[in-house]
Amino acid sequence: MTEPWAATVLTLFPEMFPGPLGLSLAGTALANRLWALETVDIRAFASDKHATVDDAPFGGGPGMVMRADVLAAALDAVQARSKVSVPAIYLSPRGPRLDQRRVQSLAEGPGVTLVCGRFEGVDERVLAARGLEELSLGDFVLSGGEPAAIATLDAVVRLLPGVMGDAASPVEESFERGLLEYPHYTRPRVWEGREVPEVLLSGNHQQIRNWRQSEAERVTRERRDDLWRAYQSKAKQ
Repeated sequence: MTEPWAATVLTLFPEMFPGPLGLSLAGTALANRLWALETVDIRAFASDKHATVDDAPFGGGPGMVMRADVLAAALDAVQARSKVSVPAIYLSPRGPRLDQRRVQSLAEGPGVTLVCGRFEGVDERVLAARGLEELSLGDFVLSGGEPAAIATLDAVVRLLPGVMGDAASPVEESFERGLLEYPHYTRPRVWEGREVPEVLLSGNHQQIRNWRQSEAERVTRERRDDLWRAYQSKAKQ
């Protein structure tokens, strides 16, 4: 039996997991061992009696910084018992933005190690010494890496084989083809005077495909100029 896709999360708040990952698609997949989740308490690797994991930044400034020696000890312990090599990612607003392509690549691998920062961040030396990849969810700041880790894992887990019921579903979603997703409609046919587009009721599958493609292009063009320009550039190649 093959090993399930495995996620290891290094955090100061292991009780935050699985959280939403224990519900819905991800939760069912976790219960069915389509993936595995382990949390590692970074504080357990502190060397003093107070379990200190942070200290004041050199050079002054507000806040505290997670110590390199403590985080490195946690990372080394995880990697020492790992049977396979997996990406080690530090969730940080400094990193490049996580996108669907990176999510797909993570889903195709054996798993991932996610490091959740707190305070003002972590000592830069541990990022360099342990080769941590930095990834961001967007141009905003969270109180810690745990919500970002949950969002990242949710995005990856749903792409794992057997998690989603309809294998075609991920292909039609936003970003999969470089476009945002087209609009969706269901019953009732008329709601508050608003009707479902007639083409969706026609039964003509080619016309429906054409409409959905056109709508995906329209929505992308109107809402995400960056995606639209990239899509047009790729189409010209």
